[in-house]
Amino acid sequence: MSLSLAAWQEEIGQELKNGILEFWMTHAVDADKGGFHGEIAEDGTPNPAAHRSLVLNTRLLWTFASAFRTKHDKRYLELAERAYRYLTEKFTDSEHGGMYWMVDAFGVPVDEKKQVYGQAFALYALSEYVRATGSREALELAVGIFRQMERHAFDPVHGGYFEALARNWERFEDYSLSHHGVKADKTMNNHLHIMEAYTNLYRVWPEDELKQKLAAVIELTLDRIVNKANGHFHLFFDDAWCVQSAHISYGHDIEGSWLITEAADVLGEAELFGRAKAVAIQMADATLKEGVDEDGGLWNEGTPEGLIDRNKDWWPQAEAMVGFYNAYQLTGEDRYREAALHSWRFIRAFLVDKQYGEWYWSVTENGEPLSKVKANPWKCPYHNGRACLEMLERLEHEAREHATAP
Repeated sequence: MSLSLAAWQEEIGQELKNGILEFWMTHAVDADKGGFHGEIAEDGTPNPAAHRSLVLNTRLLWTFASAFRTKHDKRYLELAERAYRYLTEKFTDSEHGGMYWMVDAFGVPVDEKKQVYGQAFALYALSEYVRATGSREALELAVGIFRQMERHAFDPVHGGYFEALARNWERFEDYSLSHHGVKADKTMNNHLHIMEAYTNLYRVWPEDELKQKLAAVIELTLDRIVNKANGHFHLFFDDAWCVQSAHISYGHDIEGSWLITEAADVLGEAELFGRAKAVAIQMADATLKEGVDEDGGLWNEGTPEGLIDRNKDWWPQAEAMVGFYNAYQLTGEDRYREAALHSWRFIRAFLVDKQYGEWYWSVTENGEPLSKVKANPWKCPYHNGRACLEMLERLEHEAREHATAP
């Protein structure tokens, strides 16, 4: 069944406003202890004793800053300012710089390590807050974190960035985010989100020192992290970039495909954008051929031998919609637009919680809810909120093109 462009825009707009943002405004705010609850159940009931992660809080800041920047609703600004205050007051390490990985419900640090993935999300969120408000204070904080990352997390021998450091930025052993039992010195996921963060920072701070580093991480992604033979990301590496695993993450592949082109586009170097475009199309094509079920849902993971995780988590579906639509914009091939629309239909049918709002964490291969948790250290409004914001902007561009066509 077809869906008109206007109807698609309306559905996504309503889901963003009434399904996602409204849920977080209603259920996430901790009026007693400040900030936001670290865990929220299916029905919106918070766990007031839950620890609070850097990932969740920075993603909340990014989401509401971006929502305010694009929608101009003062309620979103209030939530963004709340997230910014909590981040600067509770997560910022005033002695060593950077952000703590985890605080307790009262804002006391309980994990002080400098997980570089978390620092990247702080950069990403602070940059978006600058885009939304023009805050000089937030920009100075973001630039300071960028320079700490370059000083301590960058590997001057082999290139790229280490996974995590101690509170004082010294290297230590407890660094892995722990996937598939692989304890890797360097990962695709870390570099993907560093690239994403540096891209957003470059929008508000286009200095040469950042331009060089952004170009380098894009080139590193194209040269070392993308498997040119099959169009998937390598996921895990040792410090010298020897590949440590053959796992395939379809969600990261399709997310990476559009983040690579976004980064190269923002950087503004035509030759690099051409390379990024070719790789993005290859990755989108591989994901569409290998990772999409007949119902439009994206499976979680595979190996070269086949699928190993047929469940369908919330975030790969959000990224699939944007990634496939991005491939349509790059190529003009309708099959990618149809794949993006098919992703949206899957989301609406199986992931959107029509009773309580927001999206389920995961559903089975057959679409049965597997986990209904709405918030925890990783579950947040960033992937689905961003997907809606991205699609509204891209569909508006399509609508303008139709309006001006002869």
